[in-house]
Amino acid sequence: MAEPEISEALLGDYARILGEVADTGRRLTREELETRRSLGRQAAEAGHQLRALVTLHLSVTRSDWPRIALAGADTVTDSVLAAVEQAVDAFAEGFERAQRLTVRREEAARREFIDDLLYGRSDLGRLAERATRFGLRLSRAHAVAVAAGPEAYTETDAVPRQVEAALLARFSGRKILLTTKDGRLVCIAPGSQPDVLRYFAKQAHAATDGGQVAVGRPHRGPGGVVHSYDEALDALDLAGRLGLDDPVLYSADLLIYPVLTRDRQAMADLVRSELGPLQEARGGAEPLLKTLSVYFDAGCVAAETARRLTLSVRALTYRLERIHQLTGSDPSDPAHRYTLQTAVIGARLLDWPAKEL
Repeated sequence: MAEPEISEALLGDYARILGEVADTGRRLTREELETRRSLGRQAAEAGHQLRALVTLHLSVTRSDWPRIALAGADTVTDSVLAAVEQAVDAFAEGFERAQRLTVRREEAARREFIDDLLYGRSDLGRLAERATRFGLRLSRAHAVAVAAGPEAYTETDAVPRQVEAALLARFSGRKILLTTKDGRLVCIAPGSQPDVLRYFAKQAHAATDGGQVAVGRPHRGPGGVVHSYDEALDALDLAGRLGLDDPVLYSADLLIYPVLTRDRQAMADLVRSELGPLQEARGGAEPLLKTLSVYFDAGCVAAETARRLTLSVRALTYRLERIHQLTGSDPSDPAHRYTLQTAVIGARLLDWPAKEL
């Protein structure tokens, strides 16, 4: 967009002030300085560039200089240059104040929009209208990725700025919104462009020193963003409860877990019934529960399970036999394996045995 044409009216009575300074050697009055600041604010609000405005001041100074120089005294020259410095400084001060105020307003509007978008608090039609201002078309499907690092981040921190710079360098023409929420990095991108969120995940994981990233599924409409955002948050929560250490989690791959916990009472009954007897073991249920968890994660391969637990295969075999004795279910028997594995997942989701069921 072309810059608006600069009118010399933005200089006010600058030329007259220079003439009077040349005649009297006076400095600018408080009222004149405030007028310069006001003109600077007007110029900023009109969308002009400060560099062009300073150039205009210097151009007017130069065009009037032959008349000013007729006074012929070095003191007059010094007075005029001091007046130029005062005038331009006051003008720039007003300009910068207006710019800072505009930036704060934009930041406040952006933060309010993001809060409404991710909490789903605003009228959806109005939300869709506001979204276009920030480069989003909410009538289309969008997906959200959330990155959690070792510390809480705000938009002005180095980590979000680093990730944003990488995204802009790679996808400068894409409709992407990068922000922070509750100390986490959040990236919103069109659902038809999964490469954007994959790249965000890679950059965020590196920038946060190994932080975990979760990606929600694409959903359409204004409510789709908050739906995808909630899925990403749920994936991070599941990762914490299940001990999943994958750098990137996709909510589509974790759909089985909400299904398993939809009837919490039924899951609690299964855990008590299948795994409750493990509490009779020496040392309690936790060591044997961990053995089962690693055994299932290792694909029920005894040698790999023993390696991960730093046990001998013989010691692992003893533990599996002990589990069979206590529960009546054999982890190596396919007929028992599914029930046991489901109960182990339920125990991790319900934080058993640390919490009573």
